[in-house]
Amino acid sequence: MKIPKRLQPLVDDGMIDEVLVQLMSGKEAQVYVVRCGEEVRCAKVFKEAKQRSFKQAVQYQEGRKERNSRRSRAMAKKTRYGQKEQEQAWLNAEVDALYRLASAGVRVPEPHGFVDGVLLMEMISDAEGNVAPRLDEVTLTPEQAETYYAKVIQDVVKMLCAGLIHGDLSEFNVLVDASGPVIIDLPQAVDAAGNNSAAAMLYRDVDNMRNYFGQFAPELLNTEYGREMWALYETGELHPDSKLTGHFDADTHIANVDELMEVIDDAKEEEAERQARMRDDDDDGEIPQPY
Repeated sequence: MKIPKRLQPLVDDGMIDEVLVQLMSGKEAQVYVVRCGEEVRCAKVFKEAKQRSFKQAVQYQEGRKERNSRRSRAMAKKTRYGQKEQEQAWLNAEVDALYRLASAGVRVPEPHGFVDGVLLMEMISDAEGNVAPRLDEVTLTPEQAETYYAKVIQDVVKMLCAGLIHGDLSEFNVLVDASGPVIIDLPQAVDAAGNNSAAAMLYRDVDNMRNYFGQFAPELLNTEYGREMWALYETGELHPDSKLTGHFDADTHIANVDELMEVIDDAKEEEAERQARMRDDDDDGEIPQPY
């Protein structure tokens, strides 16, 4: 096929030997199957910001760390340079996430380089060596649904322990190879500790998976893994090998406002008494001591 303009520099540099076929075109990028030496890989060509339809980028980028102070200031002020750097940071996010998650044991495509807005990565194949189907293209038995759901939940736990939340996880962002589910599409990956919407995005990701697999195994619809794992994460008790139950009892305790106000009033009274004692000691020529 004709070599796309964005892939030509990688062909010229010898990173890609042949462009075999266009695999898909989505809201974020176009994906091509390419040959690199003896290996067949995928080349993900990210669209420019003005061509992308993905919304609420600011919400997803909240909490991402920018080490360069000049770049950070420019991004905050939305200067032309800052917008360019913001775009580059958005594109780099998927590469960084893939490396981090692969090292954490999450099943994601192995990255092989990122050049000029093109991500080279492992091609996920089915048992016959063809491009693996998306999860929404597969009909599952109840047993397969339970097994795949458990694997996805395990990977989401590992992601959270690595400090990331997918942010857009659904049956359209999971491939199925010979070993089961493979999570893909991570440019919007959310910083779990620094994003105010992290919990809500985690709940949505897990609920999407629960609702999809629940079509094949209805008993899965009664699980609450997202809220369970977030509660453990908040208390520092979530680990990559944590055994979840799928059950979560929400705290329904309603605070007693009168009791709370009494505590606040007592604290104010104690502080007033402490300040008064300090003034008395000062008047007596003594140096007030902290309590």
